[in-house]
Amino acid sequence: MTLATDMIVEKTRAQKWFETLQQTCRQRFENLEAAHWTERQNAPTFVTEETAMRDKDGGGGVMSILRGGRLFEKVGINASTVHGSLAGDLLRRLAAEKSVQGWDKNPKFWASGVSVVAHPLNPHVPAVHFNTRMFWTPTKWWFGGGADLNPYLAIAEDTEEFHTILRKVCDRTDQNYYSRFRQWADDYFFIPHRKIPRGVGGIFFDDLNTGDWPTDFQFVTDVGRAFFKAYLPILLRRQHAPWRESDRDIQLVRRGHYAEFNLIYDRGTKFGLESGHDPRAVLMSLPPLARWP
Repeated sequence: MTLATDMIVEKTRAQKWFETLQQTCRQRFENLEAAHWTERQNAPTFVTEETAMRDKDGGGGVMSILRGGRLFEKVGINASTVHGSLAGDLLRRLAAEKSVQGWDKNPKFWASGVSVVAHPLNPHVPAVHFNTRMFWTPTKWWFGGGADLNPYLAIAEDTEEFHTILRKVCDRTDQNYYSRFRQWADDYFFIPHRKIPRGVGGIFFDDLNTGDWPTDFQFVTDVGRAFFKAYLPILLRRQHAPWRESDRDIQLVRRGHYAEFNLIYDRGTKFGLESGHDPRAVLMSLPPLARWP
């Protein structure tokens, strides 16, 4: 049996999970926004735009963007499943990076995933990023993803709590995952030209293929379920903190750093733009406002 035949059920399961998680995350963010307004006896006026995406080769997905909130200035929540064939420099680079044998002879690919980025209005509430994905080629498959916290005004208590939840979810699968994936996040989410980290880290993993698909997929679903568990207590604790214009200035500059990383270094951004995906979806992670001093 070929890998292509072997993975039909697994790819379907992964796609359904990512699509379900996208809708769950959308509903949770909308509920948080609505509750924030209700506490102030104001009618919610935020808008969630949901757009169907179509990929140039095959597949597509859903892009949901919440705008105009008093709790969140912008939240982007995407789920996509795309497929087609790669070519040229992109194919050669990925084949070398991922050690995919024979990809040049059969350059097909399939990728499915979910991505979430939240940019709160209050500078005391951290921005947050989460994504998980599955990538398939005719001879190899792997998972990737992670979650990381991006505070504008870092608070040690919040950082520790976020990492504690991620450590627990990693330990359920492998006692070595947390230290390995935390270091990977620290190395990955770093802005070389500024010599500073993008945030306070989290976990990051790529090329996850232990040879045991059910176990690897279970870990990916566990990370998805842990995302809100790690972020929600911090959000609720900080959402009403008073802030000044000087705090807003710090927030906008830090958002500028976030944008720099995503546009210059982020692998997902590079792959999405180079492979011809919808630029609106690829760039949905960018903050609504940013500043460069």
